[in-house]
Amino acid sequence: MHNTLQLVLVLLAAAVLVVTLFRSLRLPPLLAYLLVGIVMGPHALGWVPESDDTTYLAEFGVVFLMFSIGLEFSLPQLKTMRSIVFGLGGAQVLLTMALVLAASMALGLSWQVGVALGGVLAMSSTAIVSKLLVERVELHTRHGREIVGVLLFQDLAVVPLLVLIPALAAGDHNLGWTMAEAFFKAALLLSVLLVFGQRLLRPWLHLVAGHKTSELFMLNVLLVTLGLAYLTDLAGLSLALGAFLAGILISETEYRYQVEADIKPFRDVLLGLFFVTIGMLLDLRAVADNLAWVMGLLAFLVVVKAVMIAILSRISGSELSVSIRTGLALAQGGEFGFVLLSLAGGVHLMDERILQICLSAMLISMLVAPFIIQHSEFLVRKLCSGEWVNRAREVHEIAVKSAASSEHVIVCGYGRSGQNLARLLEKEGIVFIALDHDVGRVRAAAVAGESVVFGDAGRREVLMAAGLNRAKALVVTYADTKSSLRVLHHAHELRPDLPVIVRTLDDTDLEKLRDAGATEIVPEVLEGSLMLASHTLMLLGVPFGRVVKRVRQVREARYSLLRGFFHGVTDQDYELSEKVQPRLHTVALGEGSAAVGKTLAELDLDSLLVRVTAVRRRNIRALEPQPETLLQAGDVVVLMGAPEDLAAAEMRLLQG
Repeated sequence: MHNTLQLVLVLLAAAVLVVTLFRSLRLPPLLAYLLVGIVMGPHALGWVPESDDTTYLAEFGVVFLMFSIGLEFSLPQLKTMRSIVFGLGGAQVLLTMALVLAASMALGLSWQVGVALGGVLAMSSTAIVSKLLVERVELHTRHGREIVGVLLFQDLAVVPLLVLIPALAAGDHNLGWTMAEAFFKAALLLSVLLVFGQRLLRPWLHLVAGHKTSELFMLNVLLVTLGLAYLTDLAGLSLALGAFLAGILISETEYRYQVEADIKPFRDVLLGLFFVTIGMLLDLRAVADNLAWVMGLLAFLVVVKAVMIAILSRISGSELSVSIRTGLALAQGGEFGFVLLSLAGGVHLMDERILQICLSAMLISMLVAPFIIQHSEFLVRKLCSGEWVNRAREVHEIAVKSAASSEHVIVCGYGRSGQNLARLLEKEGIVFIALDHDVGRVRAAAVAGESVVFGDAGRREVLMAAGLNRAKALVVTYADTKSSLRVLHHAHELRPDLPVIVRTLDDTDLEKLRDAGATEIVPEVLEGSLMLASHTLMLLGVPFGRVVKRVRQVREARYSLLRGFFHGVTDQDYELSEKVQPRLHTVALGEGSAAVGKTLAELDLDSLLVRVTAVRRRNIRALEPQPETLLQAGDVVVLMGAPEDLAAAEMRLLQG
């Protein structure tokens, strides 16, 4: 017991220190866990011995990872991106497997090992790539959508590979029968669970959630996840496959968002342990003995894989710049590659030397991946003269939208604050054009009939296309000082007389923004304090005129009375509060939608805590529709509510 506790303490201390270091360097913590495993494992310092118990516990990290993938598996999203997911993603996985199979057989390896290695090397790191895309605000760009589509297919491809690899290890004499039996079991389980599981799971979740006990709900989620994983394990399949099916089942219910939040701590901790155990597998001496092979495989991952994906993207019709960015972003090994590699080693499909070479090349490729992605823009600009053509097309679309506007307001950013501003401008009959670089948000808002176009407000040509020379005012609605300063620089240079209102989070950058030319600066924390104080003063009997005077004095003094405060642990709350606030969501009604022919009163969406804010019909938008409004096929319904409530409302509108 004492030795076990000491081992856990050493492991936790090392993980905390290394993860903290990697966070400060803005590198994914996944790499930190791998490094801890490499240094402390049996092949290096030997502080953490290899143990079946540790490995088995780490497998639960993969279980919860696959559960999360299933939870995010959305059939409507898959249908929208099907050409990218099954076209580009399918071609990438199959072609990678074919190239690796050919190379393996040329080197004298069996075709079974070649197929397994192909599946391992076809994977890319969802954790690293998605995090970098979010940080670089590229998740909703053209290349971002391609990258996400390919990663989604890779995640889906893991499921049959988890079945295939143990079957390949069974040997030639009964390989066909073993594979057929494994896929039959998987297909049977999938069919039974998806057909009957949904009917049983939804009422069961309603029953458990009805008790309004978070502990009970969390225990139920663990029961469903681990229970289905256990069933697939009993059937001779993998634990991860059962967890994936559990995620799919829950994703079709209105509880998916709550489950996702509840499961995250378990997933992240156990997944960290899994990557520590993967790092422990690496033998640095074996790497040194096979350095040439490791470098060759690394070159395949970073160069050949990148070029191959770029060519496939180009063939699918993407611009050269998009293809290059996609290829460079996916040119590394992935966490599911480790899962498949660990499985292949566990069933003795490949020997230790091949496993070490593969493991080393994948680890190094993931270590260099952030640097490749961060410097991809430089390479794109060098190779793609057509990049400027794409930007010109984007600017042209904005110019067409704003051509008829003058004395209008340019709204930079169409998040929650931008949308609230737009509604008030619309009420006053003031013309505006909104710019936003989130493709999904722009599409949803445009479908609802709102005046928003895709574009980066921090670029000079985008502001010019939006009619900066004819505008009456410009408002920056997002709290990003760096981007706001770019907007202010262009606005001050081109229209020094134009009033510019800038939103910021607090008082940290007030002077910097004012010096850059902002006419008015709205620090949301201080404005919230002012509103709180004004309501309090009026309730205490202070005359309304005096309250208004006090508020005006504070604003005229540039919030000097409110500057500076004692910091505490709750000061981060306002950064997170927007995530749990009600949001808008559009639902398009087709011919077969359950809501067609029903009134809003009959649908009773209020009982789901969801409000219908608008209905768009034949490009005419009705704000604040009445209970007697009869919905028709082709209507676009704009809903407002919490994420989980919106999911339930969408299901009621479409499925009944």
